[in-house]
Amino acid sequence: MTDIRPFHIDIPQADLDDLHRRLDATRWPDELPGVDWQYGVPLDYLKDLTEHWRTSYDWRAHEKQLNDLPQFTTEIDGQNIHFLHVRSPEPDALPLVLTHGWPGSFIEFGDVIGPLTDPKAHGGDPADAFHLVIPSLPGFGFSGPTHETGWHTRRIAKAWAELMHRLGYHRYGAQGGDFGALVTPDLGRVDPEHAIGLHVNAATVGFIPFSPPNDDDLTDLERARWARQQQYMNDGNAYFQLQATRPQTIAYALTDSPVGQLAWIIEKFKEWTHPVDALPDQIIDRDRLLTNITIYWLTGTANSAARIYYENMHSGEWPYRTDVPTGVAAFAEDIPIRRYAEQTNNITHWTDFDTGGHFAALETPDLLVTDVREFFRGLR
Repeated sequence: MTDIRPFHIDIPQADLDDLHRRLDATRWPDELPGVDWQYGVPLDYLKDLTEHWRTSYDWRAHEKQLNDLPQFTTEIDGQNIHFLHVRSPEPDALPLVLTHGWPGSFIEFGDVIGPLTDPKAHGGDPADAFHLVIPSLPGFGFSGPTHETGWHTRRIAKAWAELMHRLGYHRYGAQGGDFGALVTPDLGRVDPEHAIGLHVNAATVGFIPFSPPNDDDLTDLERARWARQQQYMNDGNAYFQLQATRPQTIAYALTDSPVGQLAWIIEKFKEWTHPVDALPDQIIDRDRLLTNITIYWLTGTANSAARIYYENMHSGEWPYRTDVPTGVAAFAEDIPIRRYAEQTNNITHWTDFDTGGHFAALETPDLLVTDVREFFRGLR
């Protein structure tokens, strides 16, 4: 089946009632005194966030806002794919596919859709306009769940290439962060005849060293990024190992308890936003954080989304050289190092920022938009 079908979010009221019932019935754990975030998400913080989710957050209002965006589904390689398709008013706009990561969703890009599709209306140059295609990763949200093994990022890139072809876009760009920063370079590997430029943020595999570099050879900026990478591997990588080895085991807790799902995701927003000592909802609007988490809950995709880690770690696919022009936006909490990125990528644009974190489209959308425009300006 290659047809493209309009999609409208319409969550049954019974599912919302069940969510509220489960929130009311939460069995809370104990907590050691004075440990703050050192042991994980603090009890008082999560109780406050849960109370807001239960009594103040209005899913129907956010569902309506999401339904104002043109959404579609199609089947590719046996998998349902949900995506936004927002065309620019500028007829010569460049098609651009935007890819989110974990624990994100397509809603990450809400603040960049207007400026990228209609720069004239946002104080920019109409020549910088894009037609946007924003898919939900297989297994995530309204693209989920997956029903077979093997949905790693190389296979996803092939699906994206087919999606762009199916939409009639035979010359396009790609941008992504986190897992999107794996899918995007893979588009340059699987579809170099049509993908004219690749832009990433929150880049890791293929953009960082995997063995200790010669410290004497590093700049201060590179040394700081290597130190953050080591800190992550030593003290922040447990979720990765669990989802990459035994995703089914954690899925029971995340699928049964909305507070468990909330804690699992909100911890990463705390650790990966900038500055790291701020609370996540001081950086990103609380309701937007909850909309992202509610999508995971209502679609029951905690398990299938987590499986992307397992699939990638067991795929046998590793980066190889792509000559498609590649741009990197390295925000303050990112860890890519250019000399290592150049080993497998044709780096033609690199911007280091002293602000912003892992979720650039949510945290610093203006900076991301500006960098994307600058990179693609010479490729149109």
